[in-house]
Amino acid sequence: MQASSLVVMGVAGCGKSSVGHAVAQALGWSLIEGDDFHSPANRDKMSRGVALTDEDRADWLSALGQQIGGSDTPVVLTCSALKRAYRDGLRQANPKVLFLFLKLDRASAAQRVASRGEHFFSPALVDSQFAALEEPDAEAGVLTVDATASLARITQEAVRWLEQNDSQVNSAPEKT
Repeated sequence: MQASSLVVMGVAGCGKSSVGHAVAQALGWSLIEGDDFHSPANRDKMSRGVALTDEDRADWLSALGQQIGGSDTPVVLTCSALKRAYRDGLRQANPKVLFLFLKLDRASAAQRVASRGEHFFSPALVDSQFAALEEPDAEAGVLTVDATASLARITQEAVRWLEQNDSQVNSAPEKT
């Protein structure tokens, strides 16, 4: 069973958008920017520094699941996918989905988010991202990479991983 979706995941500031774009381009896959699917209410909450709840995220995650579950072509999706339950929901939508976890420390995330300029996500929410994060260490179909590595290196590792594992969803998780 070959992967038809790759979710680029991690906390705010880890580089999901940049990596997602680069990997999609390298693979010739479509890119879906998960942030584009947040409701105006969710965007407003985040801009005011109010952390989203599981209830707030439910419709957003459902919309993302529809995107990866209903696509006829391979896609790269950027989505924080902080909790196992969120990832499992995406897996239910598309059993062929794989995950690229961009692992980043709290200090680096705070620095990156603070330096982004115009963005709806408040830097005050970085701590809430780490509080919600359930790292996918023991999950199959996940590649964990250091988010501080160069964009070229992360892209190369992701593409190599997909090719080496023949895009098998049930491959063992790897760490680099």
